Amino acid sequence: MDTRRFLFVSADAALITDLAWQVHREGHDVKYYIEADSDQEIGDGFVPKTDDWRAEVDWADVIVFDDIWVGSDVGTGELAQELRAEGEAVVGGTPNTDRLEEDRGYAMEVLEEQGVNTIEHREFYDFQEGIAFVQQNPAAYVIKPLGEVQNVKRLLYVGRDDDGSDVVDVLRAYEKAWGHRMKGFQLQRKVEGVEVAVCGFFDGEEFVDQVNFNFEHKKLFPGNIGPQTGEMGTSMFWSGQNKLFAETLGKLEDWLAAEGYVGSIDLNCIVNASGIYPLEFTPRFGYPTITLQEESFESGTGQFFDDLAHGSDPELDVHDGFQVCIRVVLPPFPFDDEKTYDENSRNAAVVFETDSREGVHIEDAKNVEGQWRVAGENGMPIVVTGKGETMREAREQCYGRVEDIVIPNLYYRDDVGERWLDGEGDRLQSWGYLGPGDE
Repeated sequence: MDTRRFLFVSADAALITDLAWQVHREGHDVKYYIEADSDQEIGDGFVPKTDDWRAEVDWADVIVFDDIWVGSDVGTGELAQELRAEGEAVVGGTPNTDRLEEDRGYAMEVLEEQGVNTIEHREFYDFQEGIAFVQQNPAAYVIKPLGEVQNVKRLLYVGRDDDGSDVVDVLRAYEKAWGHRMKGFQLQRKVEGVEVAVCGFFDGEEFVDQVNFNFEHKKLFPGNIGPQTGEMGTSMFWSGQNKLFAETLGKLEDWLAAEGYVGSIDLNCIVNASGIYPLEFTPRFGYPTITLQEESFESGTGQFFDDLAHGSDPELDVHDGFQVCIRVVLPPFPFDDEKTYDENSRNAAVVFETDSREGVHIEDAKNVEGQWRVAGENGMPIVVTGKGETMREAREQCYGRVEDIVIPNLYYRDDVGERWLDGEGDRLQSWGYLGPGDE
């Protein structure tokens, strides 16, 4: 394809650096804007930067927003909608699609209106009312904060006790510690099964044929224990628009078309023999999901997003098999402790024991005269990926690659993809969700 001009916009934290780098390496012109002061150095030496994204709108052929947040407020959907109304080609949401993530109650209403089954849920804006509800309706629940504080991932709590007593204790603790910031929370009935996210790319009118199915690993430690993080690793595969897609995202196609949504949208679900139960939306790129998706693209990344933004019948060729990625992190991730970060992680060198950089992607990193270094303040410098015909082969390639990388004090989960091998794949197949979709 001809060289195109891409403007990547991080209106809050820097998230989309690797995608911008990939498009730049394909020969396209790229400019990258980062709003957060603490993240300004991320991507330096990898991608060209701009300090005023609005001044570059006329220059750009495609504008890409990476999240729903503008600082501490939801708002990129509104920006994207305004730019599309002015004739710009934009990958980004709308105010209503932003709300799918910010307002969990609204998200469930949209699903129900489109004929998607949902888990029993209820929103509360008073801690004592929530506590009373659990005591009057004893069961295991999941606590999901509402609003800005939901970005503090460790506040999501999955109940263990069948009578809900642990949920009551946690709500009491949250009221004391977070009552000043947590505007509300959703209590969602806990359902057992296989957790799988259905992810599609939407071009403003319809979904791209290729659908991504991914399995998140959000807890810090192997065995799915420890504090919640944004994500420690992901395993995935691509398929057609099968039953799992048809019963979830497929039912939202008309709604998304009416919104004019353009980009990636992900619906995380619990699946069991009785049905499919949506948990939450990610109406934007997921991280590091987009990094692993990008690694599995076998057609041009820039071409795909240019076609997606222009609604030009985007085609996507992907790796036929399985993919695995791990997020390599440093202290004090996932917590904030400036002293610990300064002593252990700031500006640390990323050392490669081989000349190959295949399968290694950047997050909070910079390039200083050819030396990769840790950037920003979050302690998430790189993501390492692997592919294979089987999940086992993908795991072996991913973990083989990370063994050739040296960063003092690095850590990562060593069990990404094991759940599939331990039976999740067999269960999904036996329940009939991975077969052809309804025509």
